[in-house]
Amino acid sequence: MSARRFMIHSRTVCDGSASFDGEIYKHMIRVLRLGTGDAVQLADENGIEYSGEISEVTKVGVTVKITSSRLAAKKVSNGPRITICQALPKGDKIDLILQKGTELGAHDFLLFEGCRSIVKLRDDQQASKLERWKRITAEAARQCGRPDIPEVVWRKGAIEAACEAGHKFRLILWEGEKEYFLKDVLPDGEILSSVIVAIGPEGGFEPQELRHFIQHGFLPVSLGSRILRTETASIAILSIIQYMSGEM
Repeated sequence: MSARRFMIHSRTVCDGSASFDGEIYKHMIRVLRLGTGDAVQLADENGIEYSGEISEVTKVGVTVKITSSRLAAKKVSNGPRITICQALPKGDKIDLILQKGTELGAHDFLLFEGCRSIVKLRDDQQASKLERWKRITAEAARQCGRPDIPEVVWRKGAIEAACEAGHKFRLILWEGEKEYFLKDVLPDGEILSSVIVAIGPEGGFEPQELRHFIQHGFLPVSLGSRILRTETASIAILSIIQYMSGEM
């Protein structure tokens, strides 16, 4: 059996060993029942892969002695850099968006609090939530064999999210749009270099939020006559763009 592979953060590696606790520890020791001497493969957010074996297990953590490392050969992709700009939904829907978005090749996630977001994130919750969301993308990347981990960032509201720079193609999914559909605005036969897609929460965007995005170059588009759930919309848009870019 080949060695199990785990996604880690580069900060856990020091002086020829990697030490960690939390979810990785629980999955490695309690779920998979690995122990001292077992071989493992590790990969960090910089695309470095490590081979090693478990050298120490305690009640709260595990240490892996690294025997070799290399820069992973990244898969060649002609697809666009896709950013999902997602208003925070309720419950655990964001978990699904991050997990499936990572599997479908999202480059990064820009999360923000929409006016109609039911969940309101307090300032003192941001650090712990971000850490949790990053664990979700790391685990999803491990499961689907991605050599990289999508970045997850938080913006307070639509104004801050709309100001995000660096994308040549900008879309906002708007259920009230009657003129432009996705198939009408995606360039046919042309490879997009980067695209950002803004998606609202369960109740959609407030009119003033829509105006903010439009003022910053976002084009309102419709996905059709059906009203999709917010988590379905992110999966649908990623699948469509990846297909049209030849990545699926």
